[in-house]
Amino acid sequence: MKDFYNAVEDRRTIYALSKESTISDDKLKEVLEHAIKHTPSAFNSQSTRFVLLTGKEHDKLWDIAINSLKAIVPADQFASTEEKINSFKAGYGTVLYFEDLSIIEDLQQNFPLYKDNFPVWAQQANGMHQYVVWTALELEGLGASLQHYSELIEAEVKKAWNLNNSWKLIAQMPFGKPVAGPSDKQYNSLEERVIIFK
Repeated sequence: MKDFYNAVEDRRTIYALSKESTISDDKLKEVLEHAIKHTPSAFNSQSTRFVLLTGKEHDKLWDIAINSLKAIVPADQFASTEEKINSFKAGYGTVLYFEDLSIIEDLQQNFPLYKDNFPVWAQQANGMHQYVVWTALELEGLGASLQHYSELIEAEVKKAWNLNNSWKLIAQMPFGKPVAGPSDKQYNSLEERVIIFK
């Protein structure tokens, strides 16, 4: 089993995916439940929500995205857009990340001093959930990427899966068994990014 540092280092954006999974659907459920239970949130709000789509449900999501993009992308540019979306569809599944706005609004009413902070803190918590799941998927031998078609597809997604209207779609994470590794990554100077005073 990899240690934490290796897992952090090896978690990368993987676009080349297959419709295979290295783990069972039961194990996927366990990964998501562990992540959502143990990832922190401000005021212990627990406002993050996951929706796991696999099989035909996963394909349906990316068909929604293609149809939504077709309505706004110029025809002469659509082929490359469709190719990109189909690369996500080629995966095994997708994790949808939501925030339950009703919880955030309740916190704003109950703690007015921090009213402006709660939406920011919710986004931070959602990002932590995304990272924990992404790293856990990598540990299980799965590749993933993080996508943001939220505003474009949110209404149709809620309708297709009859989801709570107070949930706001934040991100989509297509995943599957990698068929190619990540691209090279450049790292900026650590001296410019980490400052230490003694």
